[in-house]
Amino acid sequence: MPLLRQFRAAPNLLTLARLFIIPFLVLAVLDGHNALAFGLFVLAGVSDGLDGLLARWLQQTTVLGLYLDPIADKLLLSTLFLVLTHVGRVPEYVTVFVFSRDLGILLIASLLFFTNTLRDFPPSFLGKANTCVQIVTLVVVLIDPLCAWPVVHVLRVWLLHATAYCAIASAAQYAWIVMRRIQSPAQAA
Repeated sequence: MPLLRQFRAAPNLLTLARLFIIPFLVLAVLDGHNALAFGLFVLAGVSDGLDGLLARWLQQTTVLGLYLDPIADKLLLSTLFLVLTHVGRVPEYVTVFVFSRDLGILLIASLLFFTNTLRDFPPSFLGKANTCVQIVTLVVVLIDPLCAWPVVHVLRVWLLHATAYCAIASAAQYAWIVMRRIQSPAQAA
């Protein structure tokens, strides 16, 4: 399918809409519009679920979508961690671990890809768990100022620690997987 037609595919339009939401989400957080910020994050999450469903339903899986969807997801989560750290709702160490992991994986994957050492980088179990913990953490961080329940604040603190630990564990697992794959006899051939 030509590139311009891929942009018009319904799943890719939803992914582009998710990217379009990001600046408004940032402004909502910065301006203290907590309910709006939470609503936009939920809307972005719904669009993420729908784009994959539509791609399968309408048989509109595209090369553009295979790259654009994870980029939109990562950009949404990373931007939200940064802006929530800026306003003091996420500790700096959490965002540093999240970004260090993602940047490290991106640099190593790019290096291995461009040197023809490894071409595929499927997500690991801990990588998927890490993303899930990040999403749940962000939901709770966004709900915290809207909710007077003490349990939400306690859960927020616990999830922020879990996010940092998951980022570290996931980075270590990716490093271990890459080392094993590089050293395997099948890769040497």
